[in-house]
Amino acid sequence: MANTNYPSATPQSQPPAPKSRAGKNLLIGLLAAGLLGTWGYLLYDKNKSEETVQYAQTQSDKFSAQRDSLDAMLKDAEIRLDSITGSNNSLQGDKSGLQKQIETNKAEIRRILRDKNATAADLKRAQEMIANLNTQLGALEAEVARLTGENLELTANNTQLSTEKQVLEQNLQTTTTEKDDLAQTVDVGSTFSAANIQITPVNEKKGGKEKATTSAKKVDKLVVSFDVENRIAKSGPADMYIMVTAPDGKVVSDETLGSGNLTTRTDGEKAFTAKVAIDYSQGTRKAVQFPIRQSDFQRGDYKIEIYHNGFKIGEGVRTLKKGGLFG
Repeated sequence: MANTNYPSATPQSQPPAPKSRAGKNLLIGLLAAGLLGTWGYLLYDKNKSEETVQYAQTQSDKFSAQRDSLDAMLKDAEIRLDSITGSNNSLQGDKSGLQKQIETNKAEIRRILRDKNATAADLKRAQEMIANLNTQLGALEAEVARLTGENLELTANNTQLSTEKQVLEQNLQTTTTEKDDLAQTVDVGSTFSAANIQITPVNEKKGGKEKATTSAKKVDKLVVSFDVENRIAKSGPADMYIMVTAPDGKVVSDETLGSGNLTTRTDGEKAFTAKVAIDYSQGTRKAVQFPIRQSDFQRGDYKIEIYHNGFKIGEGVRTLKKGGLFG
């Protein structure tokens, strides 16, 4: 029974089983490796995406921070500008060319900061404009300082001029007062003095002859004579006022001599008998003589008063009697 119809179980029939297992393990390993690679890639991609998102967020935050910083810088500049213009009335009412330029630049910066689609380049330009704005504000501050200095100088000059004006007005007032006082002194000092006052009762005879008499019923006129003189009175016309008071106390009135009333400086309002005009030459003695006529002279004392420039400069008395001769 060397030959049979059944295959014999020999060692050569077993090897295929190990090859099949190895291939399966290889496949499993490849699948595992692929799975691990996929997971690794997914993990890497996820990390990469997170980094990208983080970077984008960081850039966004940085962009927002830069925008906020620029906005704060602009507000500071605006406050500075308001402070400058608010303290200067001339800039409030009539804006200078520099201030108008500043307002234009500020409006452009504000437009960039409000633009949601502004780029980093836009923000950089805004930053440069803000820096330039601060430079312009410095120039504006210098201009305001200059104007303020000029105003202070003008104020000081005006104060000095006002003081000088007050001094001049005071001096003028003093000078005017002194001038008035001097004029008053000269006016008073130019009042004449009267001397050699004589009152002569005269009887007029036929043929033009005259004879002195003390008989009241024979007196036709009283001849008043005196001398006047003043060393500072200027040459020219001067008025003398004669007041003749009769024994009955009434002032004799003579229309031909221009009787009237005189306001004196010391005795108030007084009636006068005659106003006598003379022509005086400075520094000389002037003789004055004129008659006082009356239809009927009374017995008693006739008082003669002489006034010039409102002052009494002399007086005299002549007594008329019932009868007899004078002199």
